[in-house]
Amino acid sequence: MAHSTTDARGATAPEPEAAAPRTAPGSTKRTGRARRAKAPDGVPLRHRLRRDRAVLLMVLPALLLLVVFHYVPLIGNVVAFQDYDPYIADNAFRAISQSPWVGFEHFRHMAEDRLFWQAVRNTLAIFLIQLTLFFPVPILLALFLHSFVRPRVRAVAQAILYLPHFFSWVLVITVFQQMFGGAGLVAQVLRDHGHDGFDLMTDPAFFKFLITFELIWKDAGWGVIVFLAALSAISSDLYEAAAMDGAGRWRRMWHIQLPALRPVLALLLVLQVGNALTVGFEQILLQRTAVGPSTSEVLDTYVWNVGLDNGNFSYAAAVGIVKGIFGLVLVLAANKVAHLMGEQGVYKK
Repeated sequence: MAHSTTDARGATAPEPEAAAPRTAPGSTKRTGRARRAKAPDGVPLRHRLRRDRAVLLMVLPALLLLVVFHYVPLIGNVVAFQDYDPYIADNAFRAISQSPWVGFEHFRHMAEDRLFWQAVRNTLAIFLIQLTLFFPVPILLALFLHSFVRPRVRAVAQAILYLPHFFSWVLVITVFQQMFGGAGLVAQVLRDHGHDGFDLMTDPAFFKFLITFELIWKDAGWGVIVFLAALSAISSDLYEAAAMDGAGRWRRMWHIQLPALRPVLALLLVLQVGNALTVGFEQILLQRTAVGPSTSEVLDTYVWNVGLDNGNFSYAAAVGIVKGIFGLVLVLAANKVAHLMGEQGVYKK
């Protein structure tokens, strides 16, 4: 509606209306495309690529390794549904294309294979033992180093603890053999004092605990790094406030440090559950003959034996597919539990 104004002669003249802003044809579409191209922080994708090109170049080799060694081999899983013969042609691709199809025959054979289920039982038993005995050790070590050890001593102790991580499994098993074998140091000391010696390295009943203790000695110190990093991120104001309220070291550990470790614990626990069917292939393969396959056969060594030793590549691929599916289900289930506990886990809801 136009408003009127009065001039010097008393006449009224209509006041011009405010002109509406002009919109060029197609500008709405361009604005929509610009919004879609921008990230939540308002930076366009091409600008982000230019800004982060150094980081992307650093990640590129790891990404290529992931694609080449994890995603490309997935194409070979097709042999699980074939009677694959690698010698039927002069290269692997022709051998896959010329091998006859058998459908789910290998999966039916797997369900009836007693050795397969024996390997599953051994794998799950070793996983539960390692989850119970190994998983808490890095947490306890990190809490002890962060709360009770001086910074200089902590650096030396941390270096000593994670040094075995760089040892090969051959060296680790050799050290344990020299300590706890039939001719090891402990057995010799017992014999020198009139007691019977023992050989833990060839005891089938102790084998699952033996490989767990080997894993603790080798990798517990390396896991301390993750938890120490999480503890170092805690604000010093929380410690000062707790100290002013009269909280001692143990109460500060219970009410400040452990809650700060919950997100990291949830993430690592989900990843640990996802690896439930993957327990130390090289470690167990090196000690398998000492205790026998009935005690030491796990899924990874079972796949090695039927696939490479016996040449049954199709059946080994079928076992690998089943293992991967169950691993995915375990990760999703563990992540769901993490969400119910109020933690993020591997991914958000």
